[in-house]
Amino acid sequence: MDWQTRITVNPNVLVGKPIIKGTRLAVEFIIDLLAQGWSIDEILRNYPGITVADIQACLSYASAALKSEKVYAIST
Repeated sequence: MDWQTRITVNPNVLVGKPIIKGTRLAVEFIIDLLAQGWSIDEILRNYPGITVADIQACLSYASAALKSEKVYAIST
């Protein structure tokens, strides 16, 4: 999934959080709904302006963000 075509960051929308293009729905919000146990069908029913591909793009974006995260071990 090429999330770059569906996810955008604009400092003037939701203080620069990544959102689904053409909406004010943050990637974080969609991921939180999934984490709370919402099904894709429930999300689509409640937010008809988005598609399955948009939800997949949110997951791909989250995956890419985690892959680029750096972890530093602290020895005690």
